[in-house]
Parts: sequence; C-alpha cells; structure tokens
Amino acid sequence: MSEPVLSVRNLTVAFPTRRATLTAVDGVSFDIGRGEVLGVVGESGAGKSLTGAAIIGLLEPPGRIVAGEVRLNGQRIDRLPPEEMRKVRGRHIGMVFQDPLTSLNPLYRIGDQIVETIRTHTGLSEEAARERAIALLQEAGIQGARARIDSYPHEFSGGMRQRVVLALALCAEPDLVIADEPTTALDVSIQAQIIALLKRLCRERGTAVMLITHDMGVIAETADRVAVMYAGRIAEIGPVRSVIKEPHHPYTRGLMGAIPSIAGTASRLVQIPGSMPRLAAIPPGCAFHPRCTLAFERCRRERPEPMPAGDCRVACWLVADKRAEASA
Repeated sequence: MSEPVLSVRNLTVAFPTRRATLTAVDGVSFDIGRGEVLGVVGESGAGKSLTGAAIIGLLEPPGRIVAGEVRLNGQRIDRLPPEEMRKVRGRHIGMVFQDPLTSLNPLYRIGDQIVETIRTHTGLSEEAARERAIALLQEAGIQGARARIDSYPHEFSGGMRQRVVLALALCAEPDLVIADEPTTALDVSIQAQIIALLKRLCRERGTAVMLITHDMGVIAETADRVAVMYAGRIAEIGPVRSVIKEPHHPYTRGLMGAIPSIAGTASRLVQIPGSMPRLAAIPPGCAFHPRCTLAFERCRRERPEPMPAGDCRVACWLVADKRAEASA
C-alpha cells in the first residue's frame, strides 16, 4: 500500500485557560490517500474545523497542538516554523472555506490574486501564469473566464465565488485540499455543482481531500471514507457506504436516523437527546454516554479506543462486547 498523502496520529489540541487546560481535539488519528476524499462529520463543536486548522497550522492562540503528529507525504509538518508552514500551505495544501470572501481580497481583481499565487509557487512568467489562471477558471466552471478574470469578487454570485476559491486552492496543484463547509452558504442546486466539481478536479489530479461538513448528504455524495467526530474524538471511521448502511456507534446511528427518507416511510425522525458537552464539562469514559440509551457502567468509567468492527473502526464498548461474544 502506497504512503498516504496525509497521516494524522494522536492529534491533540488544547486551550490553556486560567482555570484549566481545555482539550478540544483529543487523540485523533486518520490517513488520507492520493485521490481519496475523507469526509469529517459531526455536530457543531465536535472539533471538525479545529482538526483542519491544526493540520494547516492556523490555530487561533492560545490553542496549540500538545500531542501527536501530522505528516504530509511522510514529512512532519506540525513542528515547522510559521514561515516554512506558510510555504507548505500555499504549495502543498489548498484550502476552501465556508465563506469565499475569507479567501478572496475584495480590493483586488480575482485574476491578480490567482496569478500572484501561481507565480509565488511555480515561478511562471506573468503571461504564462495569467493563461494558467484563465484555464483554471474555465475548468472550475466560470463562463467567459477570459473576460471575467479582471472582475472583482463582489461582481460574482456566492456560487461563482466558491468556484473562484476552488480554482485558487488548486492553482499550485497541491497534494491535499482541506474544504471546511464549502457548500453550507449556497443554494442546494449550487451545492451539488460545487460538490461534483470538487470531486472531479481532485480525482483528475490525484489530490487528497479532507471534506469537513455537518451534512451527511454531502458526505454520502462525495466521500470515499467518513470519520464521525464527537466531543473532539473520532467515534467511528470507515468506508462511507458501510458507515451509512450499517453504522455501529450509537451516535452515528442517531445521525443516520435524523436524515429524512425520500420514501417518507418513517413516521418520526430519530432525535438524539441532550447536546454536545462543553469543553469544560466533557464526561469521563465515553463522552457520548450521557446521551446514549445503550450506555452501561463501563461506558461511564473507561474511555473506549477505536477498535475493528467489520471494515470500520469504532470507539464503543458495545462493539467490544460483540467481539467478545463472537470469539467465545
């Protein structure tokens, strides 16, 4: 098996405060291969975006990585100086955020921004970089790219701006793209177009993608594998088809049960009781146990580590019990 593009091992992110150190991402591990899309899903506050920010070195102080490691193509990047990390971000890691205006400077023409990025990381001439920028915009679905390259961001719709951002993220041909809620602010029809575009562009280039979202529909449509996060930990990770069709973790089952069926056969959607715990009040043992109807004493005392369950890995003592019964 070839080396993964991105390898994250036991990543832990903490925020020191006057009263205590709050752990927001707790021992997260996963790999993403070339041309693969890993979806990261969970409720707000699960630690999805924070994991992405830690990988690309954009943690807001006082947040910092306190344990674990992040490797890109085998090279450790979590300890790089800020200036070196900035070069890695531009050349080897592309970023697509929820709000396109986060990535685009409203005072500069989109062409100038893309050309500058291309020239910074490839050394092409001004003319060659401009032609490449036009080609990228065309590939990203911008009609009349040659005429619109000198437009400002405010002259594009939200969906068109997100296409520009996608072109900007891919202009240096990165090894990894981290897309943080890239379709949340868009209409449903535009969402589908952006998802299809992201999928196609990255597959054609063999780019690894970390797709962060709270939308299981987007995950089902786009991802090859999915990691379900809860309270800063991975509850379940595996092939997207397996996780959707036969979820093992009670939290994953709750997420699946909350999705309306197109057939409309269910009389009532599943509701997960309670809410995500605050960082200062994460319970001992399995963090999900206060909301879990299947929890037992061990869940309240011991934290489960991800363990094999079919072709998935699941952090749940129910899985351990089933494995013990099967081997007895």
